[in-house]
Order: sequence, then structure tokens, then C-alpha cells
Amino acid sequence: MEKKIIDTRHAPKAIGPYSQAVRVGDVLYASGQIPLNPATGEMVPGGIKEQTDRVMRNLEAVITEAGGTMDNVVKTTVYLADMAMFADMNGVYATFFKSNPPARATVQVAALPKNALVEIDAIAVL
Repeated sequence: MEKKIIDTRHAPKAIGPYSQAVRVGDVLYASGQIPLNPATGEMVPGGIKEQTDRVMRNLEAVITEAGGTMDNVVKTTVYLADMAMFADMNGVYATFFKSNPPARATVQVAALPKNALVEIDAIAVL
């Protein structure tokens, strides 16, 4: 088994001892993304809609770097700071999966890094 580390400047650098994504064979495991602007390393301004858009764009950049598209995503996990934000998150999330959306779990968590409102990770088959 060959493990390939995926790293792109088009997504935020890892803020800990982990990789943006790891590819093993045809499977890509993308680490959770929070709404950091990759150019500045700062949180994007705004609420859950703006944060979800940035998170999804960050994930998309990592998946693209690995040679895939959002159509390759088979599973995501969404971590929300407050489940009351689900509908707004879901509206933005849906725009990234026009047809055949991936399986998904969504959970409310006590806190996220840098006080983000949302974090999303993904698994893709390339």
C-alpha cells in the first residue's frame, strides 16, 4: 500500500500534525476543513453560509489537487457548532453536489478549532 500525501496552496495549511489529505490507491481521505482563507490563514467574515462556502471551496481545492472533482466524493461528515444552523449550511452544501450527492453524517459538536461554526471532511474515490 502506497500512501501519498496531498498538499495544495489553494487550501489552508494544516494547523497541526496532519495532512490536508492522504491518497491510498484510488481512495482519498480529506481532512476536515474549517473556514480559513488559504491566502491569509484567517477565518472568513460572515456567518454559517459564508463559512460553509469557504469550507467547501477548501475541500474542493484539496480534491482537485489529488486529481478528482466533487463528483468523486462518496462520504462527508459535517460538524456544526449549533444544529440550528443546519438548514443554512445545507443550502450552501447542496450547491457543491448538483446530482448524486455523497452519503453524509451531520453532528453538533461542543466546539471547533478557531471557533469555526462548521468543519467538513470527505472521502472520495478517484
